[in-house]
Amino acid sequence: MSTPKGSDSDRIDGGRLVLLTGATGYVGGRLLTKLEQRGVRLRCLARNPANLTARAAPTTEVVQGDLLDSESLDDALRGVHAAYYLVHSMGSDGDFAEQDKAAAENFARTAKKVGVDRIIYLGGLGDDSEELSPHLRSRHEVGRQLFESGATVVELRASIVIGSGSLSFELVRALVERLPVMICPRWVGVLTQPIAVEDLLEYLLAAVDLPADDSRVLEIGGPDQVSYGQIMEEYARQRGLRRWLISVPVLTPRLSSLWLGLVTPVYARVGRILIDSVQNPTVIQDPTGRKAFSIQPRGLTEAIKRALVAEDNEFAETRWSDALSASRGSRTWGGIRFKNRIVDSRTVETHAHPSAAFEPIKTIGGRRGWYYANSLWKLRAWIDLLVGGVGIRRGRRDPQDLRVGDVLDWWRVEEYDPAGRLRLLAEMKVPGRAWLEFEVTPSQHGSTIRQTAIFDPVGIAGLAYWYALYPLHALIFSGMLKRIVSEAEATKRR
Repeated sequence: MSTPKGSDSDRIDGGRLVLLTGATGYVGGRLLTKLEQRGVRLRCLARNPANLTARAAPTTEVVQGDLLDSESLDDALRGVHAAYYLVHSMGSDGDFAEQDKAAAENFARTAKKVGVDRIIYLGGLGDDSEELSPHLRSRHEVGRQLFESGATVVELRASIVIGSGSLSFELVRALVERLPVMICPRWVGVLTQPIAVEDLLEYLLAAVDLPADDSRVLEIGGPDQVSYGQIMEEYARQRGLRRWLISVPVLTPRLSSLWLGLVTPVYARVGRILIDSVQNPTVIQDPTGRKAFSIQPRGLTEAIKRALVAEDNEFAETRWSDALSASRGSRTWGGIRFKNRIVDSRTVETHAHPSAAFEPIKTIGGRRGWYYANSLWKLRAWIDLLVGGVGIRRGRRDPQDLRVGDVLDWWRVEEYDPAGRLRLLAEMKVPGRAWLEFEVTPSQHGSTIRQTAIFDPVGIAGLAYWYALYPLHALIFSGMLKRIVSEAEATKRR
């Protein structure tokens, strides 16, 4: 890993405590893994610790706290040497700017009170002398609030992040993959200086050890200043797609955001905020940040190449919408969510212990069946056979035991953790790629079961397939989850 300039005596030792906020988000989730691999003594702040405990290492302390509740922050920040501030409210309900300001004020006040030495904050590029969008203006305001804490603040300002699962990359991916011809508004020509997620993580890690007695703002980014249109063209080139971009003089932010909500993974609400932001150039103007670190960030071509490798071969390690779902706690919801894939996710609470709740999940399929509408599952399997698919004939290797790579009827086990996680990859004939995930986490009164169906459609046929079958899928997935809970609670009583 590239290191900051300075002597070894400047480096943080393993005994000093680091706090990470935003660990359920896109960047924070990846930084969590990096910090754990580095052997840092780590504490994570989470509104709902159950959403984070399962993915954090046993050595990582996860504490409950809400940035909008200052009293909940005292214990979380006490004894902390350096704190990462990686939270924002862009996807929340209400006035995100006011929420961000209040959260930063609470964090800064508490950090000053308990004596935090350093805060590392990830903000956004943008010229303060220009009329910034509400999102970028809020990002800069958060930095100012943190500077008032009295701690040394290292504010890293970056433009869009290129990486599998990032909001910006998934927007580009969806537009280019789905639209052979794109009607492009003015913002497609605005300059940006994208940074690969791997390089962003390098900067964040190095910022802990950066020799600095005074607070400072450092602008970081890759070496290329390009327009959003050029990013889309490079993506299309690497995917071997022929795409036409047709510029039009006007397209209002509201219309653009609604359009993005329909054809990309972006919620219309988030899309409006995003479109407002991309109307501002986000390029490095002060080279101090580049000089402060011994990091050589990769260019756009290599950043997209690496993102595509991860996108094509595995799920993104984290996704931009992870923090949105985490902020909603254990709320049960169904239906379609737009991410980098189409997702139907449902959660339900049960009084059963997590091991009992996971028991019917790990024994699913084969002779036991799929708990609900087995006749419909069998009909789907026969249709699959007729079109040359695997059907239902394969069953499962063992009625109790599972391991990664096992066949499970028309699925294959892609990930399995006996502690409470199962992910299945569909091997039936579908116009795209499909997964079914189950995750069990402890809750206050027992456990939470999350069931998630993911579909990565290919072209119009894939979208038509999902939407045509969605009412049936909703019935089956809802019924399956209810029966799993019934089985789990029956196991609890036995």
